[in-house]
Amino acid sequence: MRTKTALPAVAMTTVSMVLTLAVVMMWLGTAVPWPVALVVGLGIDGGWLATLAYERRLAAQGDHNRAVTAVGWSFGLLATGVLVAHALTVDHAAGAWLAVAWLPIAAKALWLVHSLWERTALTDNALTAIKDIQQEARDDAAVARARLRAEAATEETRLTAVTAAGARVARVQATTARTLAGAWSTLESARQGEETGRALTSVTSPVTADVTARWELPVWGPSEPTGAPALEAAPALSDDVLDVLVEEIRTSEHPALSYREMALRFRAAGHSASEVRLRAAWKRMVA
Repeated sequence: MRTKTALPAVAMTTVSMVLTLAVVMMWLGTAVPWPVALVVGLGIDGGWLATLAYERRLAAQGDHNRAVTAVGWSFGLLATGVLVAHALTVDHAAGAWLAVAWLPIAAKALWLVHSLWERTALTDNALTAIKDIQQEARDDAAVARARLRAEAATEETRLTAVTAAGARVARVQATTARTLAGAWSTLESARQGEETGRALTSVTSPVTADVTARWELPVWGPSEPTGAPALEAAPALSDDVLDVLVEEIRTSEHPALSYREMALRFRAAGHSASEVRLRAAWKRMVA
Protein backbone atom coordinates (compact mmCIF):
# COMPACT_ATOMS: atom_id res chain seq x y z
CA MET A 1 0.00 0.00 0.00
CA ARG A 2 2.84 2.39 0.82
CA THR A 3 4.47 1.69 -2.58
CA LYS A 4 1.22 2.33 -4.43
CA THR A 5 0.71 5.70 -2.76
CA ALA A 6 4.29 6.73 -3.65
CA LEU A 7 3.95 5.85 -7.34
CA PRO A 8 2.49 9.26 -8.46
CA ALA A 9 5.29 11.15 -6.73
CA VAL A 10 7.94 8.78 -8.17
CA ALA A 11 6.52 9.12 -11.69
CA MET A 12 6.32 12.90 -11.55
CA THR A 13 9.85 13.12 -10.10
CA THR A 14 11.20 10.92 -12.88
CA VAL A 15 9.53 13.02 -15.57
CA SER A 16 10.79 16.22 -13.98
CA MET A 17 14.38 14.91 -13.84
CA VAL A 18 14.28 13.80 -17.49
CA LEU A 19 12.87 17.13 -18.61
CA THR A 20 15.44 19.03 -16.56
CA LEU A 21 18.32 17.02 -18.03
CA ALA A 22 16.94 17.43 -21.55
CA VAL A 23 16.45 21.18 -21.20
CA VAL A 24 19.97 21.64 -19.77
CA MET A 25 21.44 19.64 -22.65
CA MET A 26 19.50 21.67 -25.24
CA TRP A 27 19.98 25.00 -23.52
CA LEU A 28 23.68 24.74 -22.68
CA GLY A 29 24.66 22.36 -25.48
CA THR A 30 25.15 25.23 -27.94
CA ALA A 31 27.24 27.28 -25.53
CA VAL A 32 29.43 24.64 -23.85
CA PRO A 33 30.54 21.15 -24.81
CA TRP A 34 27.78 18.59 -24.29
CA PRO A 35 29.71 16.68 -21.56
CA VAL A 36 29.69 19.87 -19.51
CA ALA A 37 25.99 20.33 -20.10
CA LEU A 38 25.42 16.68 -19.14
CA VAL A 39 27.33 17.13 -15.91
CA VAL A 40 25.27 20.25 -15.08
CA GLY A 41 21.99 18.44 -15.73
CA LEU A 42 23.03 15.36 -13.78
CA GLY A 43 24.22 17.59 -10.97
CA ILE A 44 20.83 19.26 -10.66
CA ASP A 45 18.98 15.94 -10.84
CA GLY A 46 21.48 14.19 -8.57
CA GLY A 47 21.33 16.87 -5.90
CA TRP A 48 17.55 16.79 -6.03
CA LEU A 49 17.48 13.01 -5.83
CA ALA A 50 20.02 12.91 -2.98
CA THR A 51 18.13 15.40 -0.82
CA LEU A 52 14.89 13.57 -1.57
CA ALA A 53 16.43 10.25 -0.50
CA TYR A 54 17.74 11.82 2.71
CA GLU A 55 14.35 13.36 3.45
CA ARG A 56 12.72 9.96 2.96
CA ARG A 57 15.21 8.35 5.33
CA LEU A 58 14.52 10.95 8.03
CA ALA A 59 10.76 10.52 7.54
CA ALA A 60 11.09 6.76 7.95
CA GLN A 61 12.83 7.36 11.29
CA GLY A 62 10.14 9.78 12.38
CA ASP A 63 12.54 12.74 12.15
CA HIS A 64 12.62 15.98 10.23
CA ASN A 65 15.40 18.41 9.22
CA ARG A 66 14.53 21.89 8.01
CA ALA A 67 17.88 22.38 6.29
CA VAL A 68 17.50 19.25 4.21
CA THR A 69 13.94 20.27 3.33
CA ALA A 70 15.11 23.74 2.30
CA VAL A 71 17.87 22.26 0.10
CA GLY A 72 15.34 19.90 -1.53
CA TRP A 73 12.97 22.75 -2.31
CA SER A 74 15.91 24.76 -3.64
CA PHE A 75 16.77 22.03 -6.14
CA GLY A 76 13.09 21.85 -7.13
CA LEU A 77 12.95 25.60 -7.66
CA LEU A 78 16.20 25.47 -9.60
CA ALA A 79 14.83 22.80 -11.94
CA THR A 80 11.65 24.82 -12.40
CA GLY A 81 13.68 27.95 -13.10
CA VAL A 82 15.71 26.12 -15.75
CA LEU A 83 12.53 24.96 -17.48
CA VAL A 84 10.97 28.43 -17.34
CA ALA A 85 14.15 30.10 -18.67
CA HIS A 86 14.33 27.61 -21.49
CA ALA A 87 10.67 28.23 -22.36
CA LEU A 88 11.27 31.98 -22.49
CA THR A 89 14.35 31.70 -24.75
CA VAL A 90 13.18 29.23 -27.35
CA ASP A 91 11.77 30.51 -30.60
CA HIS A 92 8.99 27.94 -30.94
CA ALA A 93 6.78 25.84 -28.58
CA ALA A 94 7.33 28.23 -25.70
CA GLY A 95 3.83 27.55 -24.37
CA ALA A 96 4.43 23.80 -24.27
CA TRP A 97 7.64 24.22 -22.27
CA LEU A 98 5.91 26.59 -19.87
CA ALA A 99 3.12 24.02 -19.45
CA VAL A 100 5.58 21.44 -18.08
CA ALA A 101 7.72 23.90 -16.11
CA TRP A 102 5.63 23.30 -12.96
CA LEU A 103 6.39 19.56 -12.79
CA PRO A 104 9.39 19.81 -10.38
CA ILE A 105 7.36 21.86 -7.89
CA ALA A 106 4.44 19.46 -8.31
CA ALA A 107 6.74 16.49 -7.66
CA LYS A 108 7.96 18.08 -4.38
CA ALA A 109 4.36 18.78 -3.39
CA LEU A 110 3.42 15.15 -4.03
CA TRP A 111 6.28 13.94 -1.82
CA LEU A 112 5.03 16.30 0.90
CA VAL A 113 1.54 14.87 0.63
CA HIS A 114 2.96 11.34 0.71
CA SER A 115 4.90 12.12 3.88
CA LEU A 116 1.75 13.46 5.52
CA TRP A 117 -0.09 10.27 4.55
CA GLU A 118 2.66 8.14 6.07
CA ARG A 119 2.39 10.02 9.37
CA THR A 120 -1.28 9.07 9.64
CA ALA A 121 -1.12 5.64 8.00
CA LEU A 122 -2.21 2.61 10.02
CA THR A 123 -1.30 -1.03 9.73
CA ASP A 124 -3.67 -3.62 8.37
CA ASN A 125 -4.25 -5.01 11.86
CA ALA A 126 -5.20 -1.57 13.16
CA LEU A 127 -7.53 -0.98 10.24
CA THR A 128 -9.12 -4.38 10.78
CA ALA A 129 -9.56 -3.62 14.49
CA ILE A 130 -11.16 -0.27 13.67
CA LYS A 131 -13.54 -1.92 11.22
CA ASP A 132 -14.45 -4.54 13.82
CA ILE A 133 -15.10 -1.84 16.42
CA GLN A 134 -17.25 0.15 14.01
CA GLN A 135 -19.17 -2.96 13.01
CA GLU A 136 -19.69 -3.90 16.66
CA ALA A 137 -20.94 -0.39 17.41
CA ARG A 138 -23.37 -0.59 14.47
CA ASP A 139 -24.56 -4.02 15.64
CA ASP A 140 -25.09 -2.78 19.21
CA ALA A 141 -26.99 0.24 17.94
CA ALA A 142 -29.19 -1.95 15.74
CA VAL A 143 -29.88 -4.35 18.62
CA ALA A 144 -30.68 -1.44 20.95
CA ARG A 145 -33.09 0.06 18.40
CA ALA A 146 -34.78 -3.32 17.92
CA ARG A 147 -35.04 -3.80 21.69
CA LEU A 148 -36.57 -0.36 22.17
CA ARG A 149 -39.08 -0.96 19.38
CA ALA A 150 -40.01 -4.35 20.85
CA GLU A 151 -40.38 -2.91 24.36
CA ALA A 152 -42.50 -0.07 23.01
CA ALA A 153 -44.75 -2.51 21.16
CA THR A 154 -45.02 -4.73 24.26
CA GLU A 155 -45.85 -1.77 26.48
CA GLU A 156 -48.47 -0.60 24.01
CA THR A 157 -50.05 -4.06 23.97
CA ARG A 158 -49.98 -4.24 27.77
CA LEU A 159 -51.58 -0.81 28.15
CA THR A 160 -54.25 -1.73 25.64
CA ALA A 161 -55.03 -4.96 27.51
CA VAL A 162 -55.07 -3.20 30.89
CA THR A 163 -57.33 -0.47 29.54
CA ALA A 164 -59.73 -3.02 28.07
CA ALA A 165 -59.75 -5.05 31.30
CA GLY A 166 -60.35 -1.89 33.34
CA ALA A 167 -63.23 -0.95 31.09
CA ARG A 168 -64.77 -4.41 31.51
CA VAL A 169 -64.37 -4.24 35.30
CA ALA A 170 -65.96 -0.78 35.35
CA ARG A 171 -68.92 -2.01 33.30
CA VAL A 172 -69.40 -5.03 35.60
CA GLN A 173 -69.18 -2.84 38.69
CA ALA A 174 -71.69 -0.38 37.26
CA THR A 175 -74.10 -3.20 36.40
CA THR A 176 -73.68 -4.75 39.87
CA ALA A 177 -74.21 -1.40 41.56
CA ARG A 178 -77.41 -0.81 39.60
CA THR A 179 -78.67 -4.30 40.48
CA LEU A 180 -77.87 -3.90 44.19
CA ALA A 181 -79.41 -0.43 44.26
CA GLY A 182 -82.60 -1.77 42.75
CA ALA A 183 -82.72 -4.70 45.16
CA TRP A 184 -82.08 -2.49 48.14
CA SER A 185 -84.70 -0.02 47.02
CA THR A 186 -87.19 -2.89 46.91
CA LEU A 187 -86.18 -4.05 50.40
CA GLU A 188 -86.37 -0.53 51.79
CA SER A 189 -89.83 -0.02 50.28
CA ALA A 190 -90.98 -3.31 51.78
CA ARG A 191 -89.55 -2.43 55.20
CA GLN A 192 -91.21 0.97 55.36
CA GLY A 193 -94.55 -0.07 53.88
CA GLU A 194 -97.59 -0.33 56.19
CA GLU A 195 -98.97 -3.30 54.26
CA THR A 196 -95.84 -5.31 55.00
CA GLY A 197 -96.14 -4.72 58.75
CA ARG A 198 -99.85 -5.64 58.82
CA ALA A 199 -99.24 -8.79 56.77
CA LEU A 200 -96.47 -9.97 59.07
CA THR A 201 -98.52 -9.13 62.19
CA SER A 202 -101.51 -11.07 60.90
CA VAL A 203 -99.30 -14.09 60.38
CA THR A 204 -97.63 -13.95 63.82
CA SER A 205 -100.61 -12.87 65.94
CA PRO A 206 -101.96 -16.42 66.41
CA VAL A 207 -98.55 -17.52 67.64
CA THR A 208 -97.58 -14.54 69.82
CA ALA A 209 -100.77 -13.43 71.42
CA ASP A 210 -100.87 -10.08 73.22
CA VAL A 211 -97.45 -9.13 71.72
CA THR A 212 -96.96 -6.45 69.11
CA ALA A 213 -93.98 -7.52 67.04
CA ARG A 214 -91.80 -5.00 65.27
CA TRP A 215 -90.62 -6.36 61.95
CA GLU A 216 -87.52 -4.89 60.46
CA LEU A 217 -85.51 -6.05 57.49
CA PRO A 218 -81.73 -6.07 57.71
CA VAL A 219 -79.97 -2.79 56.98
CA TRP A 220 -77.42 -2.73 54.24
CA GLY A 221 -74.22 -1.24 55.66
CA PRO A 222 -70.69 -1.98 56.83
CA SER A 223 -70.20 -4.79 59.28
CA GLU A 224 -67.30 -5.89 61.42
CA PRO A 225 -67.03 -9.69 61.59
CA THR A 226 -66.10 -11.18 64.91
CA GLY A 227 -63.33 -13.75 64.78
CA ALA A 228 -63.78 -17.27 66.09
CA PRO A 229 -61.10 -16.92 68.82
CA ALA A 230 -62.91 -13.93 70.32
CA LEU A 231 -66.21 -15.84 70.45
CA GLU A 232 -64.57 -18.83 72.06
CA ALA A 233 -62.83 -16.67 74.66
CA ALA A 234 -66.07 -14.91 75.74
CA PRO A 235 -67.92 -16.69 78.61
CA ALA A 236 -71.30 -18.26 77.81
CA LEU A 237 -74.22 -16.38 79.37
CA SER A 238 -77.08 -18.14 81.05
CA ASP A 239 -80.65 -17.43 79.99
CA ASP A 240 -81.40 -15.41 83.14
CA VAL A 241 -78.32 -13.21 82.71
CA LEU A 242 -79.03 -12.86 79.01
CA ASP A 243 -82.63 -11.80 79.76
CA VAL A 244 -81.43 -9.18 82.25
CA LEU A 245 -78.89 -7.73 79.79
CA VAL A 246 -81.41 -7.62 76.96
CA GLU A 247 -84.00 -5.88 79.15
CA GLU A 248 -81.49 -3.32 80.44
CA ILE A 249 -80.32 -2.44 76.95
CA ARG A 250 -83.86 -2.41 75.49
CA THR A 251 -85.26 -0.08 78.15
CA SER A 252 -82.15 2.12 78.39
CA GLU A 253 -83.94 4.69 76.25
CA HIS A 254 -87.53 5.80 75.80
CA PRO A 255 -89.20 4.62 73.72
CA ALA A 256 -87.70 1.17 74.04
CA LEU A 257 -85.07 0.19 71.52
CA SER A 258 -85.83 -2.06 68.59
CA TYR A 259 -84.30 -5.51 68.37
CA ARG A 260 -81.74 -4.42 65.84
CA GLU A 261 -80.53 -1.47 67.95
CA MET A 262 -80.51 -3.64 71.08
CA ALA A 263 -78.48 -6.35 69.32
CA LEU A 264 -75.93 -3.81 68.06
CA ARG A 265 -75.46 -2.36 71.57
CA PHE A 266 -75.37 -5.84 73.10
CA ARG A 267 -72.45 -6.92 70.96
CA ALA A 268 -70.77 -3.51 71.16
CA ALA A 269 -70.65 -3.96 74.93
CA GLY A 270 -68.56 -7.10 74.43
CA HIS A 271 -71.26 -9.67 75.21
CA SER A 272 -71.53 -12.88 73.23
CA ALA A 273 -74.62 -14.89 72.39
CA SER A 274 -75.96 -16.67 69.36
CA GLU A 275 -78.58 -15.01 67.23
CA VAL A 276 -81.14 -17.66 68.19
CA ARG A 277 -80.65 -17.19 71.95
CA LEU A 278 -80.58 -13.42 71.66
CA ARG A 279 -83.80 -13.40 69.64
CA ALA A 280 -85.45 -15.75 72.18
CA ALA A 281 -84.39 -13.48 75.09
CA TRP A 282 -85.83 -10.50 73.25
CA LYS A 283 -89.15 -12.25 72.76
CA ARG A 284 -89.28 -13.23 76.43
CA MET A 285 -88.61 -9.65 77.60
CA VAL A 286 -91.11 -8.17 75.18
CA ALA A 287 -93.70 -10.68 76.25
